[in-house]
Amino acid sequence: MRAQPPAESGRTAPAAPPALAHTRARPGHWLGTAVALAAVVTGAVLLGPGEDRAPAADRVPAADAPDPAAARYPLDCGAAGVEVVQRAAADLDADGRPETVAVVRCRTGAGTPPSGVYVLAPSRGAGGSPRVVATLLDPGQRMSVTDFSAAGSTISATLLGYSAPGVPRCCPDLRRGVEWRWREGKFVLTPLPTANSV
Repeated sequence: MRAQPPAESGRTAPAAPPALAHTRARPGHWLGTAVALAAVVTGAVLLGPGEDRAPAADRVPAADAPDPAAARYPLDCGAAGVEVVQRAAADLDADGRPETVAVVRCRTGAGTPPSGVYVLAPSRGAGGSPRVVATLLDPGQRMSVTDFSAAGSTISATLLGYSAPGVPRCCPDLRRGVEWRWREGKFVLTPLPTANSV
């Protein structure tokens, strides 16, 4: 995989995903978060040609994928350090080499710090660290991740968030399933239907 620059500024960004389902009706707050998330996701591209290909296999050996514990993430965690809380391996762009998708956050003894979701490719040289080639979820969006998996060209997760600054960090009150699909050289974010949607 080879690095590609982010999408040109002149391109039109796709519409923001619908707000997550939540227990209190505060669409304005969550809409801003969803728009920011969409901006982050639409700029995330893997390293390689923008060809939409069917995956060669849904599952790849995890041993062949980059080690998320050896990667350097764009997180400032200070002395606490970085914690990889979930990982999955898949050949997302169907080039015959598996990538690793890692859910990462700052290590903490209490509370639930926000998570980032990153796609890793192997290092360019022998003995180097895996490279972060795409950011699917930035920790600045203040979300957590659960129900996480990757298979074929699809990454699935449930995003948990907060409708207001006063909501305790232990108890997110916003929830939405999403999928990122590798399509035409970039990841495309698709919000999944909510339980009450028609």
